[in-house]
Amino acid sequence: MIDPRSEEEFEGNFEDRGRDLQAEIEAERIAEALVFASSQPVSEGFLAERLPEKTDVHAIMLRLKEQYAPRGVNLVQVEGAWAFRTAADLSFVIRRDDNEVKKLSRAALEVLAIIAYHQPVTRAEIEDIRGVQTSRGTLDVLMEAGWVRFRGRRRTPGRPVTLGTTRDFLDHFGLEELRDLPGLEELKGAGLLSGRIPANFNIPSPLMNDELTEDEDPITQMDLEELGLLAPRGTSED
Repeated sequence: MIDPRSEEEFEGNFEDRGRDLQAEIEAERIAEALVFASSQPVSEGFLAERLPEKTDVHAIMLRLKEQYAPRGVNLVQVEGAWAFRTAADLSFVIRRDDNEVKKLSRAALEVLAIIAYHQPVTRAEIEDIRGVQTSRGTLDVLMEAGWVRFRGRRRTPGRPVTLGTTRDFLDHFGLEELRDLPGLEELKGAGLLSGRIPANFNIPSPLMNDELTEDEDPITQMDLEELGLLAPRGTSED
């Protein structure tokens, strides 16, 4: 004979599981909508503030990523944030004639590569690596593209500004994080390195987070004014 209490308990547990599943589905729909509506990668912190309390945001995003993996649009992670992007194997069918990005000059590509691999790095250090002077225009192009930013100021004479890459840099080049930058063998395979490179040549490991190093100070309001990024206090821009 079946105990009525056991049957009621089973039905109650079944209903609870059904409600939990429905709540997870609704949370996935909300997260999907928030990422879709954003023009920039969305952080998990932003999603957590808008999803029901105690929601496992990371687990939800991983499930959505798996669901979108075989589709024409993929959910990708960019430095801890999430965004929808065209599947890599379909990028050739997307026409961008009306918004064609100009190719970077050789100098700009060299400077961008040095900043990506050596960050935090100063302009003088970039010039030392390249062996030639770097024009302000080259850095301006990279900053206007949103790929390079001022990080801080080095605690050395003259307090030079340190440079690093941005989240937009990772997003544009399809990288989840800086450790996904191509290594020595990948660069050789792509024909980007000479076959006669020194035997002791190696690719540096870039800093993996945005925190300032021990020899960097944060950029202040006065620094931004000095760099021409803000109008001096007490004046107004026309």
